[in-house]
Amino acid sequence: MDDDTERMLRDTAERMRAAAAPSEDTTARGFRALFAGPSGTGKTLAAQTLATELNRPLYRVDLSRLVSRYIGETEKNLDALFDRAEQGEWILFFDEADALFGKRTDVRDSHDRYANLEVSYLLQRLEAHPGAVIIATEREPKGIGIDAVVQIPASRVARLGPRRPDPSTH
Repeated sequence: MDDDTERMLRDTAERMRAAAAPSEDTTARGFRALFAGPSGTGKTLAAQTLATELNRPLYRVDLSRLVSRYIGETEKNLDALFDRAEQGEWILFFDEADALFGKRTDVRDSHDRYANLEVSYLLQRLEAHPGAVIIATEREPKGIGIDAVVQIPASRVARLGPRRPDPSTH
């Protein structure tokens, strides 16, 4: 790991500790970190390093086990995940968030509407979660539709590896 990444991880660990400390501020809940960078730049390693540094379990969220075709089941699965994460003081790790948090689609049928509701529900749970969440993506943060997640208090955005040009500016 290069010096800049190590410095970023130390700073992020300190912010996570501060977010977890008891506080009189009831509006600041949890900690969200967004790691953005091309494949192979160490986003997963960075998440593992933080978990080790903080002596907390890192739980990689497997979306295939959460998403259900039955109405209401995905939300139940998300509730169970966030409840277990809070009780176990897990750091939740959403890898390859591009697929999960992509821009919501125009509603053309009930499936689109329900998919949009699931993403909205997940974003609400993330915002309310009092624990730590790390989101990893290969895209630039502004292009994946999760800006609201990283705008809440105690958040951190880190770009790992070389920066890719933004295709929207060409």
